[in-house]
Amino acid sequence: MTYEPITTTFEKGKVVLPLDVDWPDGIRLRVEPIDDELPTLAELFKDWDGIATDMPSDLALNHDHYLHGAPKK
Repeated sequence: MTYEPITTTFEKGKVVLPLDVDWPDGIRLRVEPIDDELPTLAELFKDWDGIATDMPSDLALNHDHYLHGAPKK
């Protein structure tokens, strides 16, 4: 039998399950902390911002041309 994953909290040394969780005694669990807020793409790539300074001005429009040799638009 499979059970749906849940998100819960750890309080005063115990994992606090919601009242509607009806799992059998002895069930094996995986417990790992999760971040409440994942970083945005801007935060993930902030070190790369501005690194390429010599790109063509029409790169966004013609990226297929520059990457794959397609005709320019």
